[in-house]
Amino acid sequence: MENENIITMDGPAGSGKSTLARNLAQAVGWSCLDTGAIYRAVALVASERGVGLDRPREAGELAAGLDVRLYAENGVTLTVVGDRDVTGLLRTPEISALTSKYSAIPEVRAALMGLQRRLGAGGRVVAEGRDMGTVVFPQAPLKFFLTASPETRAHRRYLQLAREGVPVGREEILEGILARDHNDSSRETARLEPAPDAYIIDSTNLSAFEVETIMIGEAKRVFGI
Repeated sequence: MENENIITMDGPAGSGKSTLARNLAQAVGWSCLDTGAIYRAVALVASERGVGLDRPREAGELAAGLDVRLYAENGVTLTVVGDRDVTGLLRTPEISALTSKYSAIPEVRAALMGLQRRLGAGGRVVAEGRDMGTVVFPQAPLKFFLTASPETRAHRRYLQLAREGVPVGREEILEGILARDHNDSSRETARLEPAPDAYIIDSTNLSAFEVETIMIGEAKRVFGI
C-alpha cells in the first residue's frame, strides 16, 4: 500500500474501535473505513442465505459479489447492502460470533482485501478492523492497537446495545467476547495481534475522551495535522 496518509486501528471485539475511529477521523478531517461492518454484513447475508461455514468457496463468492456500502450520517456509520439498511442487525451477539468465523475463511478475506484497499487508496483514511495494520495497510505510518479487559468491553457493549434497544444480558455478551477473543487470537489466517510498530492503548481505566486525546496527539505528531 503506497499511500501514506492512513491510520489503522485494530483490536478485539468491544474495544470501542468503531466509535474511536469515527471520532478520530472527524477530528483530523479524514474519512473512516469501518471494515468490521463489511465483515458483519457478509456474515449476516451468508447466514440468511444458508451459506454455511463448511462452504468456503461459496462464502468467498458471496463476499466478492456483495453490494455493500458505508455512509456516515449524524455521527453513525450506516451499512447498506443493496437497497437494504442492515445497520441495526449487525451488532447482536449472534452476528458477532458468526463474523469471527466467516472472517477467518481465506476465501472471504481474499475477496474483501481488494475492496478495503481500494477504499483506502485515496488516503486520508482511518481504517479500523482486526488486521488493518498487519495485513491490509502494513505500510501505514500510524497504527493503533486498542484493547481493554473482557469485562470492561462486555459492559461497554451492553450499554451500547441497551441504547439501541437490543435486549441482551451482560453475561451473554461477556461469553461471546471471550469466545471471539479465543477464535480471533488462535486462528491461522489473520490472527488478531498488534503490528510490531503499533501504538498499544489499554483503555480499561481510560475514558473515551482520554483515548481520543492520545490518538489525536499522535496523529498531529506523525502527520503534522
